[in-house]
Amino acid sequence: MIKLHYYPSNASFAPHVLLEELQVPYQRVLVDRNVGAHKSPEYLKLNPNGLIPVLEDGELVLYETAAILLHLADTHPAAQLAPALGTPERAEFYKWLVWLTNSVQPLLIGYYYPERWVDEGNDAGVAQVKASAERRLGPLLDQLDAQLAKSGGPWLLGEHYTAADPFAFMLCRWTRNFARPARSLPHIGPYLERMLARPAVAQAIATEQLPQPWV
Repeated sequence: MIKLHYYPSNASFAPHVLLEELQVPYQRVLVDRNVGAHKSPEYLKLNPNGLIPVLEDGELVLYETAAILLHLADTHPAAQLAPALGTPERAEFYKWLVWLTNSVQPLLIGYYYPERWVDEGNDAGVAQVKASAERRLGPLLDQLDAQLAKSGGPWLLGEHYTAADPFAFMLCRWTRNFARPARSLPHIGPYLERMLARPAVAQAIATEQLPQPWV
């Protein structure tokens, strides 16, 4: 049985969506951040970084959202959630997945957890880190919008929905309270609506009881 250790609206959301897309049996295990469960000795045995999510697949214990998405796509090839190995399309899939996790997600972490980058009690520093993260995310959202404009289809990589789409959706959702949220861009906005229309996304939102606005 696959187990997804999750917390609502955290980085576990994208794997949650993908598991719903796959329609395979799996178990959700709530990691209650409110009581510090992600820093407990038991959880640190699964992920020594104390971060969410963790996926258990038999004896395999896997963390890092992008790695989990790749694993799920690779172990369920019939679902065609990734282009064929060795193709240019597969290389593009890798590029965007790595870009999302390496370029976009760290800035969003800086926005939501700015205190991690300054000394305790430095309120001015917290505000500066948060404002800088939002400002630096602007051009990245423009880059994502441009990709959607030229992809040639409804999804990030074109006609075929891939494991990169729930990741992109999740990160765009995290900008919902920005002065210029992802939904306000001309191609990202309709893309997010198409994502919301997918039953797997709707099910994950309902299960996690996420409040509106969803994006």
